[in-house]
Amino acid sequence: MIVKPVERRSVNGRISPMLNDRAQILLKTLVERYISEGQPVGSRALLQYSGLEVSSATIRNVMSELEDIGLVSSPHTSAGRIPTGLAYRLFIDTMLVTKPLDSVSMQQMENKLQPDNPSRLIAQASNILSELTHFTGVVATARRSAITVRQIEFLRLGEKRVLLIIVMPDGEVENRVLLLERDYTQSQLTEAGNFLNQNYIGCSFSQIRDRLRGELQQLHQDMSALMTAALAAGDAAQAKQSEDYVISGEHNLLHVADLSTDMNCLRGLFNLFEQKTELLQLLDAARRGQGIHIFVGSESGLASLDECSVITAPYSADGKVVGTLAVVGPKRMDYERVIPIVDITARLLGNALSQN
Repeated sequence: MIVKPVERRSVNGRISPMLNDRAQILLKTLVERYISEGQPVGSRALLQYSGLEVSSATIRNVMSELEDIGLVSSPHTSAGRIPTGLAYRLFIDTMLVTKPLDSVSMQQMENKLQPDNPSRLIAQASNILSELTHFTGVVATARRSAITVRQIEFLRLGEKRVLLIIVMPDGEVENRVLLLERDYTQSQLTEAGNFLNQNYIGCSFSQIRDRLRGELQQLHQDMSALMTAALAAGDAAQAKQSEDYVISGEHNLLHVADLSTDMNCLRGLFNLFEQKTELLQLLDAARRGQGIHIFVGSESGLASLDECSVITAPYSADGKVVGTLAVVGPKRMDYERVIPIVDITARLLGNALSQN
């Protein structure tokens, strides 16, 4: 018997069929050709690319047995076969040899991750994943507690327009333009900034608001509107700082042939990206593991990802895991190329964050 479906072994905690050498070579060839060409693979192509000296009849027999145990399927419109989710899993776990990235690509990735701004780093990493894979890049960060303020300044831009400058503890600067109902002189703005810096540095904006309720009388009454506007802008800046999810390249999936013809699939994916919660839970579960983790189709437990694969990797700063990044794409993706991109991006992001 060419395939031994009754003999099974555990692969990464999963039970997978054990195949003999010939069946493994043919399955590996089939998966690689299907990933490369996107068309069902027939016995002639398998004979050409597998390197085996067997007859077409032998190949058809092996394919029939692989289909019986759920590793390949036959589209109604073709005599060729395509891999199932189980075949991708077996291919990834036991047959895949990843391609190391060349030094030029590595240098380009490193140049794009500038360690001068932590929030920008997260967005840059997400963009790198999207640009290099042509799929969707996601970076999830650990949920952060309320961010405190190191310095606040007000700068008059013009009549009734003020620039609020917020300096975060890590040195990152957030600028917000305030549109006010009345005009303030630069002297008044400097007074307000000095008051906040002398009394509230090291506090979060919610703490500043609570304490200001009983202390605004220390300022002129006409400062109340300015403070109210500043606190609202500060809350928005803090919310931006506390974002736990950055996603890039969702539109790339519109151009993936395996997904673009299924509007229900695309609708489910975009709802997943917008709602965030379920995908974040998946990435959080991956963060608790070590190294690269790959969810193929239904393995994610999310119906919206049944036609997709998610490749994840945790990233660390100063020796501590602080988040997870991922690529979301079709099951028919070039795993040997995408996996190193995810792995190296995680390492480079961690190195850049550790420099802050």
